[in-house]
Amino acid sequence: MSDTLIDKKPERQLLHLVFGGELESVDSIEFKDLQKLDIVGIYPNYASAYAAWKARAQGTVDNAQMRYFIVHLHRLLDPGTGDAQR
Repeated sequence: MSDTLIDKKPERQLLHLVFGGELESVDSIEFKDLQKLDIVGIYPNYASAYAAWKARAQGTVDNAQMRYFIVHLHRLLDPGTGDAQR
């Protein structure tokens, strides 16, 4: 067996929420209707959250007031997880 398979530790789970909705104006982050927020999902790392965010944001490119966000849930749950661990 290869040493890399034995010594490799699983990636740390750093939860990220992807969601979006239509904003009141392009200059704010206040949503027009909270009942219509699009909860895309919760992802185990930044890379997968970014891929989901990008796909959903590109699908709404024709609506300037539609915005999607990535929320670093792991920072809310454990403030000790900083930017270096994305």
